[in-house]
Amino acid sequence: MEILIVLAIGAVAGWLGSVIMTGQGFGLLANIVIGIVGSFIGSWLLGLVGIYDEGSLLGTILTATFGAVVLLFIVGIIKKA
Repeated sequence: MEILIVLAIGAVAGWLGSVIMTGQGFGLLANIVIGIVGSFIGSWLLGLVGIYDEGSLLGTILTATFGAVVLLFIVGIIKKA
């Protein structure tokens, strides 16, 4: 059951991040990957500044979305170079 929750949160966060950065989603599988990788990036970056998610669903989605936006920003910079 936990894997379904991780996939759902990844899909939502990846979709939100891609909509924020590009104005459109990238498809279900890409959104899941972006969201899951984004959750690691977001947790790491927010942990560096002392902001920790206490396990709430909204906090987890916001952290993963933040990380997804950062990930897509970095990918955009690399693609332009």
